[in-house]
Amino acid sequence: MSGNSAPPQPAVSTRRRAWPGWRHLPREARDTLFLLGLIGWTVLPHLFHLPPWCAALTAAVLLARARLALNGAALPGRWTLLGVLVLAAGLTLWSFQTLLGKEPGVAMAVSLMAIKTLELRARRDAFVVFFLGFFLILTQFLYSQSLLVALAMLVSVWGLLSALVLASMPVGKPPLRLAAGLAGKTALLGAPLMVLMFVLFPRVSPLWGVPQDHRAGTGLSNSMNMGSVALLAQNENVAMRVRFEGAPPAVQDAYFRGPVLGHFDGREWTAQSPSFPPALTPRAELAVRGRAIGYEVTLEPLNLAVIPMLEASTEAPQIEGVRVALTDDLQWRADRPLDVRVRFHSTASTLFRHGPSAPTIGLQDYIDLPPGHNPRTLEWAAALRRQPRYAEADAATLANALMAHIRTGGFSYTLSPGTYGDDDARSAIDEFWLDRKLGFCEHFAAAFVVVMRALDVPARVVTGYQGFDAQPVDGYHVVRQSHAHAWAEYWQPGAGWVRADPTNAVAPDRVLGRLHLVAPPSLVDEALGAVHPQLLAHLRDGWEAMSNRWNQWVLDYSRGAQLNLLSRLGFSQPDWEDLALLTAVVCAVVALAGAMWTWWELRHIEPWVRQMNQLRAALRSVGVASADHEAPRTLARRVRTQLGACAEPLARGLEHIDAQRYGRAAARRPDRRLTREFSALARRLARAAPPKRAR
Repeated sequence: MSGNSAPPQPAVSTRRRAWPGWRHLPREARDTLFLLGLIGWTVLPHLFHLPPWCAALTAAVLLARARLALNGAALPGRWTLLGVLVLAAGLTLWSFQTLLGKEPGVAMAVSLMAIKTLELRARRDAFVVFFLGFFLILTQFLYSQSLLVALAMLVSVWGLLSALVLASMPVGKPPLRLAAGLAGKTALLGAPLMVLMFVLFPRVSPLWGVPQDHRAGTGLSNSMNMGSVALLAQNENVAMRVRFEGAPPAVQDAYFRGPVLGHFDGREWTAQSPSFPPALTPRAELAVRGRAIGYEVTLEPLNLAVIPMLEASTEAPQIEGVRVALTDDLQWRADRPLDVRVRFHSTASTLFRHGPSAPTIGLQDYIDLPPGHNPRTLEWAAALRRQPRYAEADAATLANALMAHIRTGGFSYTLSPGTYGDDDARSAIDEFWLDRKLGFCEHFAAAFVVVMRALDVPARVVTGYQGFDAQPVDGYHVVRQSHAHAWAEYWQPGAGWVRADPTNAVAPDRVLGRLHLVAPPSLVDEALGAVHPQLLAHLRDGWEAMSNRWNQWVLDYSRGAQLNLLSRLGFSQPDWEDLALLTAVVCAVVALAGAMWTWWELRHIEPWVRQMNQLRAALRSVGVASADHEAPRTLARRVRTQLGACAEPLARGLEHIDAQRYGRAAARRPDRRLTREFSALARRLARAAPPKRAR
């Protein structure tokens, strides 16, 4: 695959050769192993989202090809290659029922990349592998555009460029570091132009519509059952990053409202479908007071149409290509799931009132309970209502009574309460409220709402995030999936919907941000913690800061950002014509700069050319011929041969000039004094003896 011609096919060897060491491998074997390792690195991220057979087939083919390279054995024949190709196509068709589309296309590309290595007989075969590798690098970003993937693919690009340089080098055994250095320098020379094209090239859909990271199952959901939030709270991934304008709100007031769940079937909570006409359903009727808090959110892919926003946000987020509206239950809802990373600005006030102040018939939806479920809890609520002080109590008094019961009734807040309702799904709340009393936030919120409904008080569950990391990272407060939370709302005449967080009654440190329940640490986490207790947190914060900048500067660089750049450059009301004009001007400037650089480089070569022309002219005057390709040292030997001892000063002058140009301390420009002295010596020699005819 390297050199200027196809290498001869080695004879078949049946003996297994011992490993001679990397430096002692033949060039073909060394370059082949380097390319195989590079292919393995490039396709490795693909194997996490492709069928297992693809990983097995690719690994088997690459290992077989490495063994052939080490043993100097012959490559397989055409029928073997055809059989492996048919096998890959058949498995792809079996897995996806088609050969068209992203998933089957990538599976076939990975398989073809590996199979092609079995016929690396000439440079043209290596070039096919190189460009297949570049194509596979592009396909990585169909699945993920994270900083980690980008860094891994940057290594792949560097390796493929190095392999391309190796294949173009002459016969011999040039070191890999030489090819890697040349590839790196070439890439760096092209980097400024790449950055300019990234900044200025028009981002027109669907060219830039590459999907970003999808994290299905690691974010909020449109439903909740006993234990679902506890599972989510063990996830330390970033849910969003928030930058506040001015002082951030108190942690206990930082509730990011997500899906509101009002329907309960006895096991699962889902969004409430109104049973009454729209005119009779409870409206949001939002009213805020106090300090307005401006904030900017970078929201990770959520796969939900509900946007978790600080309660209570009054400014609709402006998201390119997405329409957002405020619903009656105070959710900010998009017209489609947010399966890509988005960034927006909004304004909120933590002091607010929402919902109808007077009773409406639609509130009945938030009192309904499934028949035949949790009878003991309903009896407990009825007994509470029969107490004289609660017989005519309002909603706030009843809510305070439930909070006091949670606070003093022996309840415990835990991340692993176990499962409820294994014996009878219809008594899960009974088991939690009256027996085991172990739960996470969703257990307390669900039980609170069930009891309030049993007391004829409209209530519902709200899910979202509560709190954020205490220390901002790069100016952003990080809200993690582990901040996922569930709380309750009940309706009170004259006040509307009132937030009630039962978790605050049993574990106030959780709401205040002083208690952070996480999953048990791994062995690596424990080892790092033993070396430095805060090392893991510092490493995580540093990596997340870099990822945040990558997201904002690269992944979130959109059409709007391009036009904003033009505005900062002085364009008034910029449009695509201004962008195209600026792109053309920049390209012209870059081309002119390249031409000037080329001219400058030639200036360093032309003085040496002029000097050699003067030297050859002087030698012709004494009868010594010279060719354009001959160096001064070669001409010095010819002068001694043709002219003898009388021309020794002339020969030493040529050697001096040769050392000046090609020696260890080579000069950037020729010494004109040496040229003048050489010409003067030649003239004196020509006058002393008539020149012989130049041969």
